[in-house]
Amino acid sequence: MSNDDVVNGRRFWLVGASSGIGAALARELRARGAHVAISARKAEDLHEVAGGDMVVVPLDATDRQAVSAAEGEVRAALGGLDTVVWCAGYWEQFDAARWDADSFQRHVEVNLLGLNNVLAAVVPPMVDAGHGHLVGIASVAGYRGLAGAEAYGATKAAQINLLEGLRAALRRHGVRVTTVCPGFVRTPMTDTNDFPMPFMVEAEEAARTIADGLEAQRTEIVFPLPMAIMMKVARVVPVRVWSAITTRIGNPADG
Repeated sequence: MSNDDVVNGRRFWLVGASSGIGAALARELRARGAHVAISARKAEDLHEVAGGDMVVVPLDATDRQAVSAAEGEVRAALGGLDTVVWCAGYWEQFDAARWDADSFQRHVEVNLLGLNNVLAAVVPPMVDAGHGHLVGIASVAGYRGLAGAEAYGATKAAQINLLEGLRAALRRHGVRVTTVCPGFVRTPMTDTNDFPMPFMVEAEEAARTIADGLEAQRTEIVFPLPMAIMMKVARVVPVRVWSAITTRIGNPADG
C-alpha cells in the first residue's frame, strides 16, 4: 500500500468533528482525497464544517444506541468504512481541593465511555472484515499528572493505555491503531484557559501534522516537537522529583 492510499480514496468517520482539531482534520482529510463522514452533537456546526462535501451524522457519543445506529448510517453512506478517528473530548479546569464529582464524572462519560461506545460499534466489524484503522486523539496531558488537570489527565492517560492495549490485541486481526497526542492547540476548548500554554499551534497545523502522520503510517503522532520532547522526558522523571516540580508550579485553579 502506498502512502497516498492510506488517506486518498479511503473512507473516514470522525467522531467529535464539529469544531477544533476534529473539524480541521475532517477538512484536511477531505482535501487529500478521503471520503469523510463527521459526527458530533451539533448538527448545524457539522453542516458548516462539511460544506456540502461530507456525510453528516449527528450523535451524542455518550449514547451507545445512537453511536451504534450512526455507525450503520455512516457505513451505508460511504459504502464501507476504513478508518475511524476519535476526536471528541471534554475539558474543564479542575480544583482537587474542592473536588467536583460531577465534573470528574463528565470527563469520564465523554472521554472514556464515549470512546467505549465508538469502539463497541466499530471494532467487531473491522475484526470480521480483517482490516481497519482506529485513530484515537488523546493528549500529552496523559503522560504525567498535573495539578488542575486531574480529571482530564486521568482520562487521557487511560486513553493512551487503552489504545496501546488495543494495538497489541487487534494487530493479528488486521486492525491498526494509531495514538495521537497533541500539546496545546488553539480551539474553543483551550480558549477558556487562563494559564500559560507553551508551544501553542493552530488547529489547521495540528490537522496537517496528523494527516501527514497517518500517510506515513506512524503508530504514534505527538506534536508540536518541543512539547513532545518535554513531555517524553517528563515520563522518566522520578516521582519524587516530578512532585516537587509540579508543586512549585502550582495549580492554575488556585490563581
